[in-house]
Amino acid sequence: MFFDNIEQYSLMGVQLINLHNIGYFLVKLAIDLIFAFIILRLIFYPVYKERDYLFTTFMINVSVFLVCFMLGSIKLKIGFAFGLFAVFSIIRYRTEQIPIRQMTYMFTAIIIAVLNALADEGISYSELLLANMVVLATILILEKNLLHSRDLVKVIKYEKIDLVKPENYDLLIKDLTERTGFKIQKAEVESVNFLNDTSMIKIYYRYPDN
Repeated sequence: MFFDNIEQYSLMGVQLINLHNIGYFLVKLAIDLIFAFIILRLIFYPVYKERDYLFTTFMINVSVFLVCFMLGSIKLKIGFAFGLFAVFSIIRYRTEQIPIRQMTYMFTAIIIAVLNALADEGISYSELLLANMVVLATILILEKNLLHSRDLVKVIKYEKIDLVKPENYDLLIKDLTERTGFKIQKAEVESVNFLNDTSMIKIYYRYPDN
């Protein structure tokens, strides 16, 4: 009897509890957390092993979802979503520069939070799940190298300055391959220091299968 009438109670004009809205909120939050967990914990973390970044991205996802769900309205949804992207697009972490792939994961976490929070009752749960699955499938296809082979990039200090000449490019690739043990795909000379006969070289090498 109490639960049948609980929605009738209010405090200073605000309804104390709305069982319909709470159920709607919990279902959408569950969808968001499930897909965020799969993307960040099961796909991102096993490859990059960055606990701090995992924590930060999860918190951004949950925070954005809550903000969008609580403040989003029919009239403000589109502008609100674009406003959030504008805010996050100018974020700069002064202590550390975020690589482009990690930044992509961060924006993906924001995207699924906005997607799940602002989808109104006109969008069925099956459509919402399908949209999340499209994002998830795209990440799986690209991250698992189903469409392309993944090349890693690293900048190294190189002392054999004679080999950075264009005519010695093949010898440079051979020497880098022998010394690093990686299959070097390409090498680019970033800078040359003639004072100490060293150069900074950006190497592109194939991601190991294991």
